[in-house]
Amino acid sequence: MLPTCDPFIARFDSPLKGQSPSGALAGLRVGVKDGFDIAGHVTGAGCPEWGQFHGAATATSPVVQVLLDAGAEIIGKTQMDELAYSLMGVNARYGTPLNPAAQDRVPGGSSSGSAASVAAGLVDIGLGSDTGGSVRLPASFCGVYGWRPTHGLMSGDSLVPLAPSYDTPGFFTRDLMTMATVASVFQDAPATVKPIKFWLPSDLWSLAESGVSAALRDALPVVDHRSDPILPSGDLSDWLGAFRIHQGYEIWQTLGPWITQNQPDFGPGIRERFETASRITRQDFDSAVEKRCAIRKHLEKAIDPATILVFPTSPGAAPLRSTQQSDLELFRNAALTMLCVAGHAGLPQINIPLATYTGAPVGLSLAGARGADHLLIKTAQIFEPKPQDRA
Repeated sequence: MLPTCDPFIARFDSPLKGQSPSGALAGLRVGVKDGFDIAGHVTGAGCPEWGQFHGAATATSPVVQVLLDAGAEIIGKTQMDELAYSLMGVNARYGTPLNPAAQDRVPGGSSSGSAASVAAGLVDIGLGSDTGGSVRLPASFCGVYGWRPTHGLMSGDSLVPLAPSYDTPGFFTRDLMTMATVASVFQDAPATVKPIKFWLPSDLWSLAESGVSAALRDALPVVDHRSDPILPSGDLSDWLGAFRIHQGYEIWQTLGPWITQNQPDFGPGIRERFETASRITRQDFDSAVEKRCAIRKHLEKAIDPATILVFPTSPGAAPLRSTQQSDLELFRNAALTMLCVAGHAGLPQINIPLATYTGAPVGLSLAGARGADHLLIKTAQIFEPKPQDRA
């Protein structure tokens, strides 16, 4: 069984506050993933050697500063998977935060502590980051709302990078009203909303376990929708292959020199992932870039500003904490096939804690065109779970 750790790696003696006590987020408590810099505090990125090498940050992440300026109170920094290169929330160096919604299961990662602290009611807002699903998957596992914004909507400065062309800050909350308020401090909501067209792509739904799909469909409101596949011909595994190569090459270009120099003692899964990334050739990367461009063009054509994709966030409920590493890898690959869609095109996506399966939360995702963040959050109200759905 995995050792349990506090969802916070550092709790501040007193909350950090901005210059003004008023603002849209006044009085709301925030936990910040330990990949974001806060001036005067060490950013460890889930890896002891990283924090020891870099020391205390000299500047505060622009995203964190926006929260402070809006009146939020930062109460500490939260646990994360090593250098953000995992989706399970398992950290061999610090332990694994408890999943408050399913204590015998992993919390998801890499933004594990932010998701778990929101689910436990320790904070109102969790700041995380999402490259391949590090906000969306833990949100589904922990039964909270999780928003991956349009790529580029928020600054990634002073965030420990993983794969910059996929990286974005993201947020966890327990309710939609708080999430809408968070979104409003980064981008004004549109004055008008066009009629919405719902799309439940059959190929994305088929990737989830049958019990998960059934639980989500039983909880879905009745809405007019189309259900043709998002990929008319071909296999979504090709999209996963392009993601793994593109992301992996970027990761090694970004972190490889530091890893080679410092030789951190990575845990199982993380170590092998970095080794694989180090062997990706430029030729393979160039091929993946071409595939990603084609995927992006396909999605931009298929998803107009009024279209919202509706599909399971994850292929299943969170794996048990006793699950073997080899089985966690299989789950990770299945999840990435679903999660890479938004990542490839920089699309916004929000997880809704809609249902339960085998006694654990399973989330429903809404994804839309670039810039449709407010539309997704507003539309999520239609899908808000009834008490019996989450029981």
